[in-house]
Amino acid sequence: RAGDEAGCGVLEELVTEAPLVVPKHGGVRVQVAVGGPNENGSRTVEVFSQSEDALGEEDAWTRHATGMLAAGPQPGDGAPGFDFAVWPPADARQVAVDTGELYEGLLERGYAYGPVFQGVRAVWRRGEELFAEVALPDGERDRSGDFGIHPALLDAALQAGTFAVAADTEQEEAGQPVMPFAWNGLALHAAGASALRVRVAPNGPDALSVQAADEAGGPVLTMDSLVMRAVAIEQLGATAEESRDSLFEVRWTELPPAQETLPAPPWLPVATADDIAALTAGGGTPALAVLEAVGGDGDDAVLTLTSRVLEVVQAWLSASGAEESRLVVATRGAVAAGEAGAVTDPAGAAVWGLVRAAQSENPDRVVLLDTDPDAEGGLEPVLDSVLAAVVAGGEPQVAVRGTALSVPRLARAGVPDADGSVVFRPQGTVLVSGGGSLGALAARHLVTRHGVRHLVLASRRGPDAEGAGELVAELAGHGAAVSVVACDMSDRAQVEALLAQIPGEHPLRGVVHTAGVFDPGVIGALTSERLAKVFAPKVDAVRHLDELTRPLALDAFVAYSSASSVFMGAGSGGYAAANAFLDGLMSHRRAAGLPGLSLAWGPWEQVTGMAGNIDDLTRTRMSRREGRGGVMALRSAEGMELFDAALRSEQALLVPAAIDLRAVRADAAGGGGVPHLLRGLVRTGRQSARTAASAGGDRGRLADRLVGLSAAKQEALLLGVVCAQAAVVLGHSGPENVRVEMAFNEAGFDSLTSVELRNRLREATGLKLPATLVFDHPTPLALARYLRTELAVDEASPADAVLAGLAGLEAAIESAGGDEAARERITGRLLELLRAAETAGGPGEGPGGADASDEDLDTASDEELFALVDQLD
Repeated sequence: RAGDEAGCGVLEELVTEAPLVVPKHGGVRVQVAVGGPNENGSRTVEVFSQSEDALGEEDAWTRHATGMLAAGPQPGDGAPGFDFAVWPPADARQVAVDTGELYEGLLERGYAYGPVFQGVRAVWRRGEELFAEVALPDGERDRSGDFGIHPALLDAALQAGTFAVAADTEQEEAGQPVMPFAWNGLALHAAGASALRVRVAPNGPDALSVQAADEAGGPVLTMDSLVMRAVAIEQLGATAEESRDSLFEVRWTELPPAQETLPAPPWLPVATADDIAALTAGGGTPALAVLEAVGGDGDDAVLTLTSRVLEVVQAWLSASGAEESRLVVATRGAVAAGEAGAVTDPAGAAVWGLVRAAQSENPDRVVLLDTDPDAEGGLEPVLDSVLAAVVAGGEPQVAVRGTALSVPRLARAGVPDADGSVVFRPQGTVLVSGGGSLGALAARHLVTRHGVRHLVLASRRGPDAEGAGELVAELAGHGAAVSVVACDMSDRAQVEALLAQIPGEHPLRGVVHTAGVFDPGVIGALTSERLAKVFAPKVDAVRHLDELTRPLALDAFVAYSSASSVFMGAGSGGYAAANAFLDGLMSHRRAAGLPGLSLAWGPWEQVTGMAGNIDDLTRTRMSRREGRGGVMALRSAEGMELFDAALRSEQALLVPAAIDLRAVRADAAGGGGVPHLLRGLVRTGRQSARTAASAGGDRGRLADRLVGLSAAKQEALLLGVVCAQAAVVLGHSGPENVRVEMAFNEAGFDSLTSVELRNRLREATGLKLPATLVFDHPTPLALARYLRTELAVDEASPADAVLAGLAGLEAAIESAGGDEAARERITGRLLELLRAAETAGGPGEGPGGADASDEDLDTASDEELFALVDQLD
């Protein structure tokens, strides 16, 4: 197409430098750059791409191909030097092709073709020649005229060349797919084809010629030479660029200093749930209460601190009269903010995970504030100096370092390119703890990609774990010696015994901890006992591994955390807290000069073990961004590419997650706002910028839509709002799938999804809605009626409804323009309506006053009729 615009109809040459892989989530921008003409009229051509999520020119464009365009035949000129009218060709032998099996087999060999690109219908061979019929699927045939040649049809034609080379090359047997590398002499002779007859024949060493005609034998395309080259399988999946697009770091961004010094707001300290009860008992709840949460010493320090914070937060959220107040949870050195960027209190990090989950479930009720571990003088002077700015800023999570305030923002991680360096020394042993599919996936990857030859796989069940024997045999086939050991990693003595069994000639050089227990539950349903259950395989196990391996010279210490520790924590507060401890501990190790990397994984596509018990509704919720937008599931291959990229970084915490930023932008454009953590990835425009103070605007906008409507129409509008939000929460395709009189609990709502629906309706209406909303008003219809009462919008009187309709009628008449026949029909109907209005108002009380008459209306001009409408308004 670019060549046609420039008067160069032949692609004289095109050399592929890098495959352009369309990501699973989101899209790419593609630019074709055509240079100026040289002395013979030819022009250079280059093809570039950039992720559609790129924030500007600071994100580099990738060049995929360079070439030369030349003047040549126009569509309809020239013809392939082969008679396609005789079809199939004489003496050609048909090759049996089952399309489904064909593309399944290609997928196993590294070729991932989507449904639109599975266009091969039949194949023949004659000596070294290959012939094929290719066609667009029915759903794409109507679009064939939009292109010179439809991309899927051209790709299907080239697939024939791929098959020809793949069948005759040893590279394919080595697991390296072949792809088009160099194109020469490509000319298009006809446009708009929806099916092709294709001939592929040898044309010199390592090259093929390609010719194609339509179903009648008319020439469509010729290519003098097509050279195929082997491509590494990983290049056809998650490329290095794509891996970077799904690998994030938590970057602490300093806030600009306040324009003016604000007076310190009054606040009261709390330490227990009883303190909350005492504060609210008299009905005079303070605007701010502060809970200091700093870790102590001892084996149970993390659980003790987190349990105490849980009790206070639960009491605060359930306290009557505290709805307009804020609880500030103040930690000390719990996050990696400031120049040092290190966590000094991993127990405090667990508190951040717990409270982040509480914030997701209960917006605008709790603030996290991390104070400077190097500050002197205690908490009170720090609060007096910064609390006013913290509250005024509207940020839910803030760190104080010196006099500066900073806030967390997700940002794409800066990861160096692979340089072939070895991470794990070959004679060392790597311990993989956790018996689920994530542990097995890591073990395979360590052996096949990193060359690890000595592995210890530890889990509670050991050799009895599902698939353990098959995995050992598989890894042995790759030359690895694998030991499978039963070990409760939360038991320090068992971990110590396990490490003692590792032979001195193959000392421990790496730890990859993947174990965990997922126990969903809203903040209000958690207990200290439930926290302990989740903490055992995470907090206790990794703490033991940390302490017992410190004397060893490890190459890597990788802890599998979860994105719930950073965001997505709603409904999994205990799990979020346990993983946030891992994040903090790995930062603590890094600061001590030890290897430490916490990978806060987003959801995986297929897992067993820890996440295998997650129900479909929970998976649906986890796939959304805090209930709005897309955190999509990672494929195994994507995850391992991200694993490798993370190993090359110098970060202690990375978030490998497939975030669909298009969904985030779409939600922001619709007024849904952008979560604070994602504001470094998605710019907030005028429409999407929101603060707690602007919540009344939502109420105003919805109330404006209700004004002038009858009670029935107000109820119908609000019912639509309720059903639309309920459909999103339940993962339905649309609000029509929500039954308005079915109880929410019968429709599949639980405590978590009820909270999520409450939050979405809170955002849509601007109302302060109770946590018990769905239980107090148990059907969509009952809930819509409650919202109508709370919004307190007067219903329209009959006259208001008529006037509103006339206002719309006036605009419709004006849009009718100069259509004389339409004007006559409109005039006749208006006369009927005016007579009806006169009759309804009694004799002599028509819209034109006592002098108005049928005769006046019959002879009225257009201008006079419009004047009458104005009088009705």
